[in-house]
Amino acid sequence: MKKIKKGIPLIDQHDSKGFWGGKFGGSFIPETLKKPIDDLEILFKKLRKDKSFLKERDYYFKNWVGSPTSFIKLENLTEHLGGAQIWTKIVSEANGGAHKIYNATVHCLIAKRAGKKYVVGDTGAGYAGKMLSMAAKKFGLKCKIFMGVKDIKRQKPNCDAMRKNGAEIVPVYTGSQTLVDAVSECMRYWVSNCDSTHMAVGSTVGPNIFVKICGWSTSQISRELLIQIEEEFGEIPKKLKLINCVGGGSSSFGFWNEFMDYDKKQVEFIGVEAGGPKKSKRHAAPLTYGSKIGILHGAAQYVNQNSDGQIEETESISAGLDYPGISPLHCFLKDTKRARYTAANDEEALKAYEIVTKHEDLNPSLEPSHAFAEAIKVAPKMSKDTIIIVNSCGDAHKDKDILKQRLGKYK
Repeated sequence: MKKIKKGIPLIDQHDSKGFWGGKFGGSFIPETLKKPIDDLEILFKKLRKDKSFLKERDYYFKNWVGSPTSFIKLENLTEHLGGAQIWTKIVSEANGGAHKIYNATVHCLIAKRAGKKYVVGDTGAGYAGKMLSMAAKKFGLKCKIFMGVKDIKRQKPNCDAMRKNGAEIVPVYTGSQTLVDAVSECMRYWVSNCDSTHMAVGSTVGPNIFVKICGWSTSQISRELLIQIEEEFGEIPKKLKLINCVGGGSSSFGFWNEFMDYDKKQVEFIGVEAGGPKKSKRHAAPLTYGSKIGILHGAAQYVNQNSDGQIEETESISAGLDYPGISPLHCFLKDTKRARYTAANDEEALKAYEIVTKHEDLNPSLEPSHAFAEAIKVAPKMSKDTIIIVNSCGDAHKDKDILKQRLGKYK
C-alpha cells in the first residue's frame, strides 16, 4: 500500500503520469486538450512560486473573499448533546456564502495571467457557478455556467445570483440532469473553445491539473483553521475530529490539508457522503458503500457504477453532494486509511439542520448538514476533552424552498 509522505503537499504526491497511489487520478483526455492542459500545468507550476501572484491571491482572499472566516464553539449544541465539544468554522461567511469562492478566485486570476477573456465552469448546488460568476465579474471576464435542469429547479437563489452577475447559464438536459452531466457538457464545450476560454472545474475532480488547482485554492480554509486552533487552545488538541461533508471533495480537502502530517490518532479526518433517501437504493456515497474504480471526467476514481461499468444515477437532497464519483485525493486518503468515510441519509441531514438551527445562530446548507448529522451522532459517545470541528461550508439560503417543502419552514 502506498503511504502519504510527510512534508510534501498531498496534491504533489502523484507519479509522473498524474496518479495518486499509482491508480487514482491521471488525465484521461482527448488529444485536442493535451496542449491546453500541458500549458495550464506549466503556468500553474510557475504561478505557485511567483511572489507577485501569491501576493495578489492573498490580497483578494483577505479584502474580497473575507478571510479569515470565524471559528467558534457551538456552546448550546455541545450542552444539548453532552460529550465532546462541538466547534465550527463558518466558511459560509466567505463572500458569496460558500467555500467555492477560493477556487473561483484563483481560477480567474490564472485566466487573467493566461490572457483568456472567457471562463467556463460547472455547478450542482449552484455555489461553484455563483462564485465563478462573481469572480469573473470582479476580474472583467465573461462567464458561462453549465448546470443540470434538475439542479436549476431546486437551486433558484444561486441561479438568480449567477444571472445577476452577468453569467450565461447553459441548462443540461442529458442523463440525470445533475452535476455529473453538467461537468461532462462543460468539458465538451471547452474542447472546442480552449484557445479563448479557461475552464474552472468546480471541485477537486477532473484531470490531474484541475484537482491540484482546486486543492491548492481551498487549502486556505485549513491554513486559517490551524492558526485559529493554536490561538484558541495554545496547541493542537490531543483528540481532534475534523468532520466535513464530501461530494466531489473540495471543501473537505481544503479543511484537512494543513493537518495532513499529524498522526490520525490525534487528528482524525471524517468525511460524510450523501446516503440519499432512506427508502431508496440510490446514493452518492462511493467511498462508504464500496464502489469500484472507474474513469469519470478524465480521472480514475471510485465511482458508482453497474456491473457493466456504466455510471449509475445518484440521488440526494443535497445538489452539492449529488455526484457519483469522488476526488482522486479522497480515494488515496481512503486507501491509506488517513481518513474515515461514512454517509448520512437525507432524513438525517434534515434532522441535523433542525437541531443545529434550534440551538445555534447558524444556518448550514444541506451539504454541511450531512457533516453535522455525523457530529450529532458521535459527540455524546466521546469525552469532554475531545474537540469536534465541523466545516459549515455553505449557507442554507439556497435551500430555503427545499427546507420549506420538507420541514414546513425555513429556520
